[in-house]
Amino acid sequence: MKQVNLAIVGATGMVGRTFLKVLEERNFPIKNLYLFSSEKSAGTELVFRGKEYKVEALTEASFDRDIDIALFSAGGDVSKKFAPIARDHGVIVVDNSSAWRMEKDIPLVVPEVNPNDVDWNNGIIANPNCSTIQSVVPLVKLHEALKIKRIVYSTYQAVSGSGVGGMKDLENGINGGENKKYPYQIAYNCLPHIDEFLDNGYTKEEMKMINETKKILNDESIRVTATTVRVPVRYGHSVCINLEFENPFEMEQIYKLLQETEGVNIVDDVKNNVYPMPIDVEGKDEVYVGRIRRDYSVENGINMWVVADNIRKGAATNTVQIAELLIKKLK
Repeated sequence: MKQVNLAIVGATGMVGRTFLKVLEERNFPIKNLYLFSSEKSAGTELVFRGKEYKVEALTEASFDRDIDIALFSAGGDVSKKFAPIARDHGVIVVDNSSAWRMEKDIPLVVPEVNPNDVDWNNGIIANPNCSTIQSVVPLVKLHEALKIKRIVYSTYQAVSGSGVGGMKDLENGINGGENKKYPYQIAYNCLPHIDEFLDNGYTKEEMKMINETKKILNDESIRVTATTVRVPVRYGHSVCINLEFENPFEMEQIYKLLQETEGVNIVDDVKNNVYPMPIDVEGKDEVYVGRIRRDYSVENGINMWVVADNIRKGAATNTVQIAELLIKKLK
């Protein structure tokens, strides 16, 4: 596999540090590595493959060097400013923010679902929302075989999805301290409020899942609704997915399709209380699916429970997987 010059923007953040861990675990072929962050975090030293790297402050001149791929996880404002600069220097950007996801000329990619969409990138590829990523992975073959008509998402999302601030609010709340990130206490509580509320009554997080699902599955006809909830769990998002299909099915077919889906791990033995839980998926890259059962309230429907590590598959690992697809296409 071709060795590439790789940059990480937002290297000192939670996802940026996980980029390094995943890159090392997957033996990603790196010739030269460049780490960038805000001025505040510049000078931090991070270790990769036993070697120390000093993090540089991100500037408009940062890409005045030979860089093939840049992994961004530094927020939408940084991506809006610096991703075009990197692209104009011939760098292919894989961006983890929401800045570019719904742009028509920018692919939104989950490698197990729509890998060929990287082919039409114009220098920027968007990484989807964490909850969307883990949700669409088990949907792809079901949609191909049975045509999904309607999706109802109900999420139970870990505080790490809010970064270090969310983690601190949970820890402070457990210890009787005050919260700073969330509008209310998250310890021993659930907040049906992720991101800002919009005029339609949905939050931005809910609309991300709705719109991104249609784009990734390349089907605007699917009816999608979502309710996203923050729960006092450190790592691992859980999503209850209710699906209605156009075509009839037998449950054996559902299991077979899921078993054949890349990246899916079925954990479903309710007689023995076996089902996916966030505490069991932390640090793993697969999407875990359980509680698979027919929905008897509609003609062709099922329910399933989907759990994944939101910092790995929901962010860092999916981004690295996209970069791996790009390497195969780089000349």
